[in-house]
Amino acid sequence: MASCSVCALSLGTPYVPPHRLLASVLDGDTTLAGIVVTELRVPRLVLALIAGACLGAVGLVLQEALRNPLAVPEMLGVSSGAALGVAAPLVLTLSLPAAVQPLLAIGGAALGGGLTLLAAGLGRSPSAVLLTGAAVAAALQAALLVLMVMADQLDLQLIYRYLLGSLSARTWDDVTGLWPWLLVAVPALVLCAPVLSVMRLGDEDAEALGVRAQRARLAALAIAVVLIAPVTAVCGPVAWVGFLAPHLARWFNPAAGAVRWLPWSAAWGAVVVGVADVPARLALAPVETPAGAWTALLGVPAGVALMRSGGRGRAARRRPAAPTDAREPLYGSRRTASGTADEFPRAGTCTEARGGEPGRGGPSGAVPPASGTAGTEDAR
Repeated sequence: MASCSVCALSLGTPYVPPHRLLASVLDGDTTLAGIVVTELRVPRLVLALIAGACLGAVGLVLQEALRNPLAVPEMLGVSSGAALGVAAPLVLTLSLPAAVQPLLAIGGAALGGGLTLLAAGLGRSPSAVLLTGAAVAAALQAALLVLMVMADQLDLQLIYRYLLGSLSARTWDDVTGLWPWLLVAVPALVLCAPVLSVMRLGDEDAEALGVRAQRARLAALAIAVVLIAPVTAVCGPVAWVGFLAPHLARWFNPAAGAVRWLPWSAAWGAVVVGVADVPARLALAPVETPAGAWTALLGVPAGVALMRSGGRGRAARRRPAAPTDAREPLYGSRRTASGTADEFPRAGTCTEARGGEPGRGGPSGAVPPASGTAGTEDAR
């Protein structure tokens, strides 16, 4: 991540050598290079890390709450609803202050997620929620296409770039606008993590342990809306980060639970967006490409590969162990109440013990029979 940050701050026009980056940030360099670093590249990098962390955390919350590795904001109508809430005033030429955009995004995200849960029966079935969410997301995307048809050429370019998820021309104002929402969502996210571990057991087991699965699923969606909507309002729906980051967290630590996966999923989401923004800015320079295009291009195949490798690993762990050597010792040891070791025949070896070695199962060292059948034969 450190190398990615250095590349994001150094590369471009103008080029700033890595050894001058710290001085440019701390000393307030007034040259062109210093202004570009402090006013454009640093806030863009910070926004990429925050957005990626939010998307990665939301992806894990949704996947654990619905017990489905494909449950991502793009499949539940949350991202599409937030994008619709931001794009509609732009097309309808409504002049609104920038501070209202997160509220519009939250309203759109809540609309998409609420429609998904209502159509799926308030989240009674995780599979029904996912399938219904895909249908709601398709409907909201169709509404976005209608808006794009109504827009003029300039607005169409802006909407198209926004819908792909772009970090271009973002400043410190965009970063500071996220902090109030993060102060609300992050504590709720921390409190939600232990509940997610219980919900992995299934709805019936979670109910037996005192967790109401339906309410927990609604709370998870509410947290996802509060985290996703402000990020979408600023940089658009950066696609499939919430799909890839949780799988990376599980792949590197498969034995952990949701409590330990959550910070790692957020960290991997930040890494994914930070890395994707470098080629988005430099690959076709001087033209910038949306970061969301790169996350979708690289995230989907990487996530599928991680799912396949994780599935094979779980199958190997579930496969029964090969039988050991059949030539087991005839006798085992048993600890008596006095603490001394006493030898006893293993199950199924009484017949061999009766004609066995001298001093053990032979006439001079007969062992008491272990079963009623063996005792009958000896009595005869």
